[in-house]
Formats: sequence, structure tokens, C-alpha cells
Amino acid sequence: MAAITGGIQDVPGSQNSLEIESLARFAVEDYNKKENALLEFQKVISAKEQVVAGTMYYITLVASDGGKKKVYEAKIWVKPWLNFKEVQEFKLVGDAPAESSS
Repeated sequence: MAAITGGIQDVPGSQNSLEIESLARFAVEDYNKKENALLEFQKVISAKEQVVAGTMYYITLVASDGGKKKVYEAKIWVKPWLNFKEVQEFKLVGDAPAESSS
């Protein structure tokens, strides 16, 4: 499937993508530096991407804050040809759903 400039599309296999996980970890580390926080990355829930001057990634992730798992959304702008990566937005969405032990 070809990327459409400006269109936001799901990233297939984003929960198992090392690239998406790396970007999610980058967003958590960036947030921790800027806010003097101690979030710990847990996992990627989903990701979308938008082709702009580079690629804008919209990643929903779980990170623990003082032992409590919470869901965050990160917006990360990547221009690989310039070795550029910047967190545009990082925000708390809410508590992570309890995981079933089935």
C-alpha cells in the first residue's frame, strides 16, 4: 500500500515493530528528561503514521508511573535523511486496562 501525503494510516504490526517500539521508548525518555519524571516504558498498543516532510508517528503506549500502568499518546516527527527525531506531543490518556490472566 503506497503512502498518501497527509493521510493518517495504521502501521501494520506496530505492536511487534522494533522501529515503533524504539520511537515509543524515545518519547518516554524525552518526557522523563523534560518533566523530570520516571516513567518506564511497558509496551506499544497501536501506532499510526502520516507522511509529511518526513513521517509523523502517532503512538499509543503503556508506561508505568510509580508502579501504576498508564496509557499515553505520543506524536513523533521523524526525518531520517536529516537524522532528525522530535517528540511533538506526549500526553496522558488514562489508566491502562487491567490485563486478564487467561
